[in-house]
Amino acid sequence: MVSGMSDLTPLFEPYTFRSGVQVRNRLALAPMTTTSANPDDSVSAAELDYVARRSGGVGLAITAVAYVTPGGKGFPGQFGAEHDGRLDSLRALATRIRSGGAHAVLQIFHAGHNSPPELVGGDVTSASDVPSPQPGRTHVPVRALSRDEVRGVIADFGRATRRAIDAGFDGVEIHGANGYLIQQFVSAHSNRRDDEWGGTPEKRLAFPLAVIEEVQRVAAQATTPFLIGYRFSPEEPHEQGLTMHDTFALLDALRERNLDYVHVSLQDYAGSPRRGGDPDRSRLQQIAERLGDTPLIGVGNIWTPQDAARALELGATFVALGRALLLEPEWVQKVQAGRTDLRGTFSPADREALTLPEPMWGLLTNVMLKDRLTPDLVSS
Repeated sequence: MVSGMSDLTPLFEPYTFRSGVQVRNRLALAPMTTTSANPDDSVSAAELDYVARRSGGVGLAITAVAYVTPGGKGFPGQFGAEHDGRLDSLRALATRIRSGGAHAVLQIFHAGHNSPPELVGGDVTSASDVPSPQPGRTHVPVRALSRDEVRGVIADFGRATRRAIDAGFDGVEIHGANGYLIQQFVSAHSNRRDDEWGGTPEKRLAFPLAVIEEVQRVAAQATTPFLIGYRFSPEEPHEQGLTMHDTFALLDALRERNLDYVHVSLQDYAGSPRRGGDPDRSRLQQIAERLGDTPLIGVGNIWTPQDAARALELGATFVALGRALLLEPEWVQKVQAGRTDLRGTFSPADREALTLPEPMWGLLTNVMLKDRLTPDLVSS
């Protein structure tokens, strides 16, 4: 048996979300970038096999992120949810996830100024004409979205939600993290607007709240329980970037929106704030307290069952597993059975045994082995 197995009991408790969606445990597949879509941006057979295997034990399986509009594509090999022609692709994904007993959640986004120009016809857009701070993109020209375009993107999130419903997903996760468009509107670094979408901290929250409202409006039309989650990053390192003070304001607004859950994007679940908040307490603790009764998914450097249990102790309602499930697809089943043979390393001969698409394997070996994993490569 795993040492301290009784302490792991909370990981395997079922849960019923506000929407009525019921899951078998408190463990989720983190939404990891796979770069493995077909050339036409449909979900590939390799990605279906990858996600199906890792959905066999978790309660929730959150997909790699799908873009909601052509101008919002974020990276090569990304699958789309931007038009109705994607329904067969999305339906296949939802079906494979649900076949393992997990509930399927489609993560959706617009990459904003992090879109590679060659993927969006050279028209990179954001809240303002502020370039991406990512290395290699600081000199890429960026165009501020017009008011009409902002409203159009909001509608695109709603249309993608309808496709998720039609495809058989159990919910959507709005991707407001990792420096993509929604976060760009929230951040004073990237949002320099002086209209209703920016100019004050309150107005910088208008876009994510409008997206949530539209997604909720569409989800209300579903005939079966359908959950809505929201993902966010609590801090940004650059000048005028997000601090914990900004994040607390965002969390206050999210708490009022009756979401099924909020999902924090962290590299270390136990890490402390760098800018704002209490430096002597973990960000996870402070976020959970601020959210009150809104469920929280924690993530970041969770390898062992004890890590996962500790994340719950710090205030998370759920734990998302990223790299642990990459290296050990049956992590949940093994832990629940009390087994200790959890894979923590891999070799070049392991790709097929781990059911990893070749493009994703390239990410894993090139980045993980060099210990330069960023939030984007941990999860979508």
